Parts: sequence; C-alpha cells; structure tokens
Amino acid sequence: MNKNIENLYRIAAKPVRRIVGLMSGTSLDGLDIALCELAGSGSATRVAVLKFTTVPYDAEVKARVRAVFAKPQVDFPLLAMLNEWIGQLHADMVVATLAEWGIAPAEVDLIASHGQTVMHAPKALHGRPGYGNATLQIGDGDQIAVRTGIITIADFRQKHIAGGGEGAPLAVYGDYYILGKAGENRILMNMGGIANFTFLPASMDPHAVFVTDTGPGNTLLDAFTRRFYPALDFDRDAAIATRGTVSPALLQALLGNAFFREPFPKTTGPELFNVEYVLDAQAASNTAELAPEDVLATLTRFSAETIAAAVLAATGAASAEPGAAPFDVYMSGGGTHNPLLVRMLAELLPYRFHSTDVLGILGDAKEAVLFAVLANETVAGGTADFGQRLGVPSVTMGKISLPS
Repeated sequence: MNKNIENLYRIAAKPVRRIVGLMSGTSLDGLDIALCELAGSGSATRVAVLKFTTVPYDAEVKARVRAVFAKPQVDFPLLAMLNEWIGQLHADMVVATLAEWGIAPAEVDLIASHGQTVMHAPKALHGRPGYGNATLQIGDGDQIAVRTGIITIADFRQKHIAGGGEGAPLAVYGDYYILGKAGENRILMNMGGIANFTFLPASMDPHAVFVTDTGPGNTLLDAFTRRFYPALDFDRDAAIATRGTVSPALLQALLGNAFFREPFPKTTGPELFNVEYVLDAQAASNTAELAPEDVLATLTRFSAETIAAAVLAATGAASAEPGAAPFDVYMSGGGTHNPLLVRMLAELLPYRFHSTDVLGILGDAKEAVLFAVLANETVAGGTADFGQRLGVPSVTMGKISLPS
C-alpha cells in the first residue's frame, strides 16, 4: 500500500485529528489559519480551536490577485502561474505559523485549504446557454502538500457543484455539525465580502436547514473606501460612513437589480457587485456627485437591507408560528467589526444578536474552522443526509493531495 494512503487510513481511524483550516476570502485581508482538534463526524463532531491567526496579505499579493480577480478577461498564463504561486505562498505561511506556535508539521494530520477565489459564476449570473454553475479557487493543493509535508484537502467547491449546488455557501455543513442547538432557532450570519447566512431550525432537521448568499457584505464598502481614500483598505469602525447620510435615490437604484428578485437559495460575488455596479446605479439615480461619506453610508444601508430582507424571507413563516422558539443571530466575518452595519441590522431584524465568539468559535476564525470540519468529513464522515435540494446537496467535499 502507498505509504501516504496508509497514513490517510490511520488518520481517518484516529479518535482525534489535528487539522489546520485555511481561508482567504474575497476581501483579500490575508490568510486565516486555524489549528483545530476534531473528534467524531457529522452532527457528533466536536471541535476545539487550539490556535488562530491571520497572516496579512501585503500590497504585492493583493495586486497580483486583483489582476485576475472577477474579471471576464485575464492574462491566462498569469492565472496559471498564480495557481501555483498562491499554493506556495499559503504553504510557506502555514510552515512559518506552525514554527511560531512551536508545532512541528508532523504533529498536524491534515491541512484544509479553501484557496483564493478568483471567479464565481453560477448559471444565474453568467447566463450562457449550455453551461452550468462554475467557480474557481486558485492555490494548488499539491503545492501545499509537498511544501509542508502534510496531506492537504482542497478545492472543496467543485463537488458541491457536481452534486447540483452552486459551489457556495459551504458554511452550512459546518454550521449544522458544530453550531446548531435543538430547541433554538439560529441564524449563522457571515458578513465577508459577500454576505450569507445559514438557518438552523430548532428541530435540527437537516432537511429544513436553509442557506443562501444575500448580496454584498463588505465588498462594495471596501472597494469605495479604496477608491475615495487610496491609502485605506477599508473604513475602520465605519468612521467615514457614520458621518454620512443615506441617499434614498441611490439606495433604490442599488436595490433594483434582478438578483434580489430571484428565488432563494442563490449565490453571487464581486463579479456582479463591484465598482461598476455602483457607478451605474449612481448614473441611473443622478447621484454621481454624492460626497464619499454619503456613498459609504448608502452602501452600508444597502448591505444591511439586503441581508435583513433575505433573513426575513427565510424565517418569516417560522417566526410567526404560535409558540415558535425565538431567533438568535450569531455573526461572524469582517462585517461584525462594522458598528454601523451591525446597528442597522439590529434595527431591521427583530431578533437577538450575538457574535459566534459566545459559541466558542471566534468570528474571525469561523470560516477557517469550518473548512477544517469539511476536511474531517472527507476522511472520517460523509453520512449526513441533507436531502437533494438546491443549495445543500448531500455530498462530501474536497480533493486529497499527498505530500509525495
């Protein structure tokens, strides 16, 4: 038997596995690295987060990724080279981080790598006859496995598409396995570049779990902060947006896209919600001369209203049932650090708000942890039945890369 296959079999049979989860989102903040211990699988999964950090992307990394990110036409050789280069970069970040933590690579069983999304193209967005849903994450798993010496599980989104989904959101699986609670209706709200949420019903019936993207989270806010203030990557603590006033005309134009009238569940990305989207809305609403703080205030309201509308659409009937359990919203992602966005959401949604921190998972670490959970399912699980429905196919995801 191949020694790596033998090792993988041994890892799958262990009572506890050490898995490093990696996540780099569309905001391009950096690489989230979470060292987790996982026992069990499926709804019996138990996870402990031992270490967590974010290794920031420097200006060069961001520039290289943005050269191909969400663009209909790219330098194709550059894209191919970036696939290898990002894998090497992430591997080196993992090796350096483990050294800082005093942990040898041999003490880690698996790496779970999400990769860096450069294109998300669900059929509803690309609209091309003869083609289905598509998504592309770069940062080759073989580069990570060989460079770290650790078995790596990567490219999770492709199996989701093969199973009938759109390749996103994937958080639903980990949310259900480790963050659900019988007797409590929970909304796991992730506000990254794109916002999404998982609804975990009090019944914990996997067939009733619901997940969808809602539209922009931070992507437009960050893009326009950089546009107005090139020295800033984002509007820290919403300091600029808080000084502004929401423009009703621009807000209505932003809300006019057909995406918001499409049925749930659905996915999207910066391929739709980008600078051009806002500029077109400004031209249509005659608001091109708005002050930067007013644009950012309006974009914050846009994110809040679209998130809230999606949550209410998914939970309205359940919350109206006599004797229904109350709804609790647990937030994660960069948007959690935006006090204006959080305040607007609390005004729009009649639910209780918390950070996922209170559930034992730091909001900033949540997505990296959830990919560790998915890798755990790849080797030791795969028995949960979510039915066969759009958004949550019953599949086990991830491709396995061996170190040698």
